[in-house]
Amino acid sequence: EPFYALKDINFDIYPGETVGIIGRNGAGKSTLLKVISGILKPTKGSVEVNGSIQPLIEIAAGFNPEFSGRENIYLNGYMLGFSREQLKAKEKEIIDFSELENFIDVPVKYYSSGMSVRLAFTIATSVEPEILLLDEMISAGDAGFIKKARSRMESLVKRAKGVVIVSHDLQLVREFATRAVVIDKGELIFDGDPNQTVDKYLNL
Repeated sequence: EPFYALKDINFDIYPGETVGIIGRNGAGKSTLLKVISGILKPTKGSVEVNGSIQPLIEIAAGFNPEFSGRENIYLNGYMLGFSREQLKAKEKEIIDFSELENFIDVPVKYYSSGMSVRLAFTIATSVEPEILLLDEMISAGDAGFIKKARSRMESLVKRAKGVVIVSHDLQLVREFATRAVVIDKGELIFDGDPNQTVDKYLNL
């Protein structure tokens, strides 16, 4: 029996909007984000994007575990489209913000998951995107770093022309989104005000 991760989803996102996508595990949220970003191609239908997209999806996936944190700054940075000169200019700020000064030359395979996410998040949020796609960006780290990371993300969201956020953090969606949608079993079942959308999701 064929399985469709997404079914008949159709909506527009306009300049200046921050759209939250919520739903249960396996609902199709991350798949939708990957289709929008071009990582996955839809088997039917099409996606039209006007502007450059920066997907911050599975952000630590691009790390080489044998490389040090510093080396991964350059490896990940190249994949995000930075030049060596740009990374040189950002290197100290990335190390300082990630709070990994004492571990930056240690191979990433010895990092805790929280340390890896802190470094990956800091590298990824050093970009200046037109359209920003965020998938569960702050899923690890201590309370102090999460607070700092949310402030940084808020600044990034303000500078982008359009933002799509996938998150299980419903408070984050209420705070950041100007609009939100609920995806369930691959279908869009509600699209509207973030508070109404979160309430709709909680009633599923």
